[in-house]
Amino acid sequence: MRLLWQWSLFVGVLLALSGTVLGLAFAGSPERLPAGTHIAGVDVAGLTPADARALLRRREQELGRVPVQFTADGHSWRVRPDTVIVETNWAAAVEAARRQGEGFAPVRGLKRLGVRVFGGDIVPTTRIYQANLDAYLARFAQAVDRPRVEPSLTLRGLEPQVIRGRNGLMLDRSAAARVVVQALTGLARGPVSLPLRIDAIRLSSGDLAGAEVKTSTALSAPVELSYGPSGWHLSPRKIARILELPSNGSSALHIGGPAADRFFAHLRKRVDHAAKDASFTIGARNVVRVVPAEPGRELDVQATKRALLTAMLSSADRKADLRVVPVDPRRTTQEAQAMGITGLVGAYETFYGGIANRIHNVQLVAHLLDNHFIAPGATFSFNATTGERSPDKGFLEAPVIINGELKTALGGGVCQVSTTTFNAAYEAGLPITDRTNHALYISHYPLGRDATVNYPDTDLRFVNDTPHWLWLRTFVGSSSLTVALYGDPQNRRVVSDVAPLVVTGPAPTKRVPDPNLFVGQQSLEQAGGPSRATSVRRRVYSAGGKLLYDHTWYSSYRAEPNVIRVGTKPHPAPVAKKKKKAPPPPPPAIPPPPPPKLP
Repeated sequence: MRLLWQWSLFVGVLLALSGTVLGLAFAGSPERLPAGTHIAGVDVAGLTPADARALLRRREQELGRVPVQFTADGHSWRVRPDTVIVETNWAAAVEAARRQGEGFAPVRGLKRLGVRVFGGDIVPTTRIYQANLDAYLARFAQAVDRPRVEPSLTLRGLEPQVIRGRNGLMLDRSAAARVVVQALTGLARGPVSLPLRIDAIRLSSGDLAGAEVKTSTALSAPVELSYGPSGWHLSPRKIARILELPSNGSSALHIGGPAADRFFAHLRKRVDHAAKDASFTIGARNVVRVVPAEPGRELDVQATKRALLTAMLSSADRKADLRVVPVDPRRTTQEAQAMGITGLVGAYETFYGGIANRIHNVQLVAHLLDNHFIAPGATFSFNATTGERSPDKGFLEAPVIINGELKTALGGGVCQVSTTTFNAAYEAGLPITDRTNHALYISHYPLGRDATVNYPDTDLRFVNDTPHWLWLRTFVGSSSLTVALYGDPQNRRVVSDVAPLVVTGPAPTKRVPDPNLFVGQQSLEQAGGPSRATSVRRRVYSAGGKLLYDHTWYSSYRAEPNVIRVGTKPHPAPVAKKKKKAPPPPPPAIPPPPPPKLP
């Protein structure tokens, strides 16, 4: 054991001495790059770092506009380095080469010996025009790429036939990008081969042998598809049109394609029956009854395809049943009955007129409100229910009050509906949490009980404080609008105290210059009205006489100015009268002839 240890120590010392001697022999000068060093294909061995940098930059200037030839699959392209390379960091490359041969003499010598034996070609780092590089790669790929063609099954008449596939050849883009950058950075010129890869097919022709047999079976005889007393006869030619043969690396048969889509669309028209939700109808004396729900059905396309394909692939039982699935209504009869809507809770009617656009808006927003359900304890919001008044919903421009003035804007007439809805909730005795009167007094609304809205800030809200659902209905006539709330009648008693409409200020005067009137002339264009105010107190009692709510709404209306047009047209200057010329003197009188002489 002692002898073995001594022998190992001797060998170790001998190797260390040999390495030291070898390292000293090849240590060379630390100021020069090791032998065998190459940067971008240029031999820089024995040069100082400064000389190496100068050499590399000089070679770069010489070759910067000399194109590199790239080849692939018989194609050739020439690319200039300066179209892709922005900057090459030669200093960093030289520094990396210097570090290959640095250190104390023995260590430095061993490192340099490794470079001398194994070589050391350093690829410098670069900044590139990525868009240009991508464009070149796309150009190469367009010329080289031949995607694989998978074996497939086709029909000649009704006979299946396997079409052989072939492997593809594609540019290996990621590897090609590295090769291109390295070649354009390098300072040697010569043809450079671009890396390609085989795009191998996933299936062989033999893999489709089973599908070929199945296709022959599918087309061997008709298939009968039945649904109750109805049925459809699918001839082999019909089957061929809806059968999707294997392709793109698949070996499975499917039912699909445009002809299959048309066939199943035809089946859906024959089979599908939409479910009907339970609804409500209003009878005599406003009694509401539930119209029972009706379940629906629809074609289960995927299940029918599977059943049909199974029948096609059978040589004996070539019959399939069409598959349907039930469709439940969104509101069942039991759910509708549980909503507790049995009669009228409150309603109100107003009358309307105006231009055609206003009438259109009234009818449109009434339609948006109709058939709205309000859950027990929920708050109804007019704006949330009707949404923004926008042209895409069909709203038109009509007279509307804006900043206290009557103007034309989108959605004029909506407040007719909000006022009617407010009064329906008012008469129903429901708590009203948000109501705003109009800026101007409108005489055809009930005094103090108008309600304006403006999406999204000015809203009308009330709460369903009854134990059951409320059903809001609107009924639009040619000149009248009724809003009704149906639910569980609470038989509340509503008592109203309306304060008289009082004048709180005079009507201002608004003078508008009119160039069509002479100075000093005036014309009353629109008669105004004073500012006014009123209030309405509502007390709501339960059927048993208990006071439920006592609330007063105060309404203040702005004054409407008397609009007077004032003339600004100057009066015409007076026309000077022309002097009349004196009449010419009368001509001299002609003396009468002398009397005749008497004989």
